[in-house]
Parts: sequence; structure tokens; C-alpha cells
Amino acid sequence: MFGLFYYDWTILLVLPALIISAWAQIKVSTTYKKYSTVYTRRNVTGAEAARAILDKNGLHHVKIERVRGHLTDHYDPRANVIRLSDSVYGSNSTAAVGVAAHEAGHAVQYAKNYAPIRLRTAIIPMTRFGSMLAIPLFFVGLIMASEPFMLFGILLYAAVALFQLVTLPVEFNASSRALKALDSSAILSGEELSGAKRVLSAAAMTYVAALLTSLLTLLRLLVLAGGRSNRR
Repeated sequence: MFGLFYYDWTILLVLPALIISAWAQIKVSTTYKKYSTVYTRRNVTGAEAARAILDKNGLHHVKIERVRGHLTDHYDPRANVIRLSDSVYGSNSTAAVGVAAHEAGHAVQYAKNYAPIRLRTAIIPMTRFGSMLAIPLFFVGLIMASEPFMLFGILLYAAVALFQLVTLPVEFNASSRALKALDSSAILSGEELSGAKRVLSAAAMTYVAALLTSLLTLLRLLVLAGGRSNRR
């Protein structure tokens, strides 16, 4: 049993993705820090920018609230609320305005019935279930030589990979909507807009890294399952 894990070379399949994920997190942190000290000439705060984008799209009913934390920003479609973190809500930095506009972009996606975000919402319950149980179920099946357990674990993790895949167009589209709105409304311009774009591009890389990690992990599970079948 111990030999199975000690000589498990398949962990090397996931290593590149882990390295890229670490790099992406560092990139987000350093880019946000840089542009959090570059302030908008119009002194528009993150909350004000999000409100302007929402109102322009007729989403007057969507509220904006302040939440604790750093970069804990998100849009809650069930409550129709954009929640902005302390470092974004009242800040007039280009980084804060970019992040707030991105969350407003998600609200616009729901209002416009953007298909990928609807699909992502639909598979969230399965994804949450899969992210908790897929790996444990698979390795229980591997140890017990139970193909049904391994297969179920693989299927659950495939749902996680699908979620990450669908997330990419959702996040890229939200950023695209945000930048266009900031530009067309003249909230940001020139270097300010370029700074916001760099912040959102760095954040997007974390989703690319997450997808790569999930796909390589799925490949690892398939290789392990295949190796177990070949030894029978």
C-alpha cells in the first residue's frame, strides 16, 4: 500500500499547474498593490464606479454593500447585491475601480442572461459536492481496488473541471464589460484605464491557473485508474 503512494510519479503531472498558480497569485498581489496607489483624476471610488455602471444598464435595484476583508469582492445574484471589500468600496484607486467595475459586469451578465454565467450557476451545487468528495472517493476506490468508487470520483472531479472551464469566459467577459463601461463613461481614461486592465488581466490568470490545475489533476486520476486496471 505504501509503495503505491511512495512511487506515485503522477504527482509530477500537477506540479507545473501548482507553480503557475503560485505565480498567478503573486502577480495579482503585486499588480493590485501597484495600482492601489495610482488614484483616479476624477476621484471616483469603487462603489461609485459600480453604481454608475449598474445605473447605466438599468440595474437600479442592485444594491452595493461594504464587506470586511481584502479582495473579498463578489456579486450575489440571489440577493441582487454587489459586495465590495474595505480596500475597494471607498478607494479611488484605479485598482479598486477596476475590481468594482468587474463585479458590476457580473450583475450585467445576469441581467442580460449571459449563457455561460447561467450554466456556471446551475452546476455550482454539483461542483461543491465534487470538490469535497471527488479526491477522497477516488483514492478510497484506488486502495480498495473498487472501479465504481474510482469512476464516481473521476466523474465528480470532471464536474469541477467543467466549472473551471465555464468560469473562464464568465470572468473574461465581466472584465471586458467593465473596461468598456469605464471607458465609455469616462470614469477612467488613458493610463488609468490601462492600469485597471492590468489588474483585471492579472486576476484572470488565476482562473486560467485553476483550470489548468483541475485538468491536470483529472489527467492524473485517469492515469492512476488506468494503471490500477492494467495491474489486475
